[in-house]
Amino acid sequence: MDIHPLTGSLGAEIIGADIKDDQQFKAIYQAFVDHSVITIRGQDIGPEDHLAFARRFGSINVNRFFKKLDTHPEIAIVLKEKDQKRAIGERWHTDHSYDQVPAMGSILHAIEVPPFGGDTVFVSMARVFENMSDPVKSFLRGLKAWHSSRHAFGASQMNSESSKTGRIENAHLATQDALHPVVIRHPLSGREGIFVNPDFTMHIDGVSETESHHILAMIYDECQKPDYQARISWSQGDVTMWDNRATWHKAINDYDGHRRYMHRITVEGCALSGAD
Repeated sequence: MDIHPLTGSLGAEIIGADIKDDQQFKAIYQAFVDHSVITIRGQDIGPEDHLAFARRFGSINVNRFFKKLDTHPEIAIVLKEKDQKRAIGERWHTDHSYDQVPAMGSILHAIEVPPFGGDTVFVSMARVFENMSDPVKSFLRGLKAWHSSRHAFGASQMNSESSKTGRIENAHLATQDALHPVVIRHPLSGREGIFVNPDFTMHIDGVSETESHHILAMIYDECQKPDYQARISWSQGDVTMWDNRATWHKAINDYDGHRRYMHRITVEGCALSGAD
């Protein structure tokens, strides 16, 4: 197999690999640790192969809110039909940051892709932190932030297109709140990185609403720089995996009138520790 870094900050493209081949797993796993996002091109797999690959990384986390594949409930469906306007995951976010033990990563398999667009963009939260000044780093290391699923998947979203079309469900289960360090020590790479995101982070613990807003805005503004980002363009059969403890991501919704259909498996993680 050939492994090609996508940018200087994160991401790698893997060509000539077969995720069904156990002998190749060690190299794929190391690429995941090194690059935080890997896209493995041209996989000829079914749901059982997808699940077997995911289980090599850890236990499966069955998402509460995504519509599930009827034959394999461990697999979530990520779908936008031709006539639908909203894509799931259009805002910058980190999957499952609202859980007490956030998921390690997500593995997305492209079943059907539009003829153009539909990319996924990622941000390296370690590179963002590394480029901050030492005084700001020290300040952020002492903070914790609250994350929640309530506003994103709860009752307030029941009239959204995603809920009405059945792509998102179980609003009554959106009861998760979690307090995490703003800066974590990554459990695999050991790098320090930011762990807040615009979709699920509600506020910085122990400070006023105004102070929390300005602290988060400072972080979010820095994350918008293209220097920290990588963009994945999809082809049918591609498998992309990302580390939720090391990245943000969002879906680009620029393919109106076309269908995009994917299967996603989420892998369980571990409790997060602060950088200190």
